[in-house]
Amino acid sequence: MLETTIAAIRPADEAAMAAARELHGRLTKPAGSLGALEELSVRLAGLAGACPPPLPEPAAVAIFAGDHGVHAQGVSPWPQEVTAQMIGNFLAGGAVVNAFARQAGASVTVVDVGVATPLPTDPAPALDPAALSPAAPDPAVLDPAVLDPAVLDPAVPRLVAASVRRGTRDFTVTAALTRDEALAAVQTGIRIADELIDAGAGILLTGDMGIGNTTPAATLIAAFTGADPLDTTGRGTGIDDPTYAHKVAVVRAALTRHTPDPADPLGVLAAVGGLEHAALAGLILGAAARRTPVLLDGVIAVSAALAAAAFAPDSVRAMVAGHRSAEPGATAALRHLGLDPLIDLGLRLGEGTGALLALPVVTGAVRVLHEVATFDAAGVAEK
Repeated sequence: MLETTIAAIRPADEAAMAAARELHGRLTKPAGSLGALEELSVRLAGLAGACPPPLPEPAAVAIFAGDHGVHAQGVSPWPQEVTAQMIGNFLAGGAVVNAFARQAGASVTVVDVGVATPLPTDPAPALDPAALSPAAPDPAVLDPAVLDPAVLDPAVPRLVAASVRRGTRDFTVTAALTRDEALAAVQTGIRIADELIDAGAGILLTGDMGIGNTTPAATLIAAFTGADPLDTTGRGTGIDDPTYAHKVAVVRAALTRHTPDPADPLGVLAAVGGLEHAALAGLILGAAARRTPVLLDGVIAVSAALAAAAFAPDSVRAMVAGHRSAEPGATAALRHLGLDPLIDLGLRLGEGTGALLALPVVTGAVRVLHEVATFDAAGVAEK
């Protein structure tokens, strides 16, 4: 599956991009007056191979969840059980990502790709169900091969059971994953991308959940970019100075132990990655193969995007950087990818929240090409 997906990823369609630039020059606005939105719409035309490109809707958020053996090294003050508890919160509709998804009309799919502790079987609703939908059914646990057409229902968060293993190994001791496990996670992400797109999604948004997952993210970013761990490691959920210094040392030690080779992205993911990072890389590759844009969230997403780009450099064409995470590694990763974030609000929550806030910007960029009149059509004189 991975090989065929990579083979399907193509360079941008230069003719469609040229047509989009030409169209922008005829719309009733000064040339270049929409700034970065114009180039974004051109990029999306190149991705789709059409001008104007399809409107990026409906939107589907895919939250990949996993746990991390490196948590045993004290890199996070939060107990590992919070990962499973937050999945219950997602399914009950009570997390920030749910609030933002309802605002955007986006569906939420939660994928258990490697949670260590048992998931809540009957999560208590954080909100009155009537506040979510007049007749919202209970969240469904889905087999990843049998997603029903209601998968894009924005009122019903869904859980896909696709666990590769119950959390990674401690990468300060051994590789986090075997190559087969890393491959299985990548292919889960590809499958989820295909299923969401087949259900009608016009844009995919990355989400993540995993206590301690900023440590493997920092390690992945250092491995793929060559940046020093001091420049890729942040404070995650908010750690004190001694814990931060320890976290940097853990990242540095992992790089020394495994010497991951950025030319071998599967090996990097296996050595120092997380199951959610690998699955997100697969989601990005799957979207790129289907010429569907993928709106990246924060530092976990961009660390996965580095892996996707190492697998298939042209996959960057499908990536839109939703925001600049407050985690320093995000800036290093975005620079390496050549992506400029759409918003910068100092966010560091994850879940897909920053991507959801950026979604209207992406939609607006494309809608301009669909709906704004040309000077000729509007009878407006040009300069």
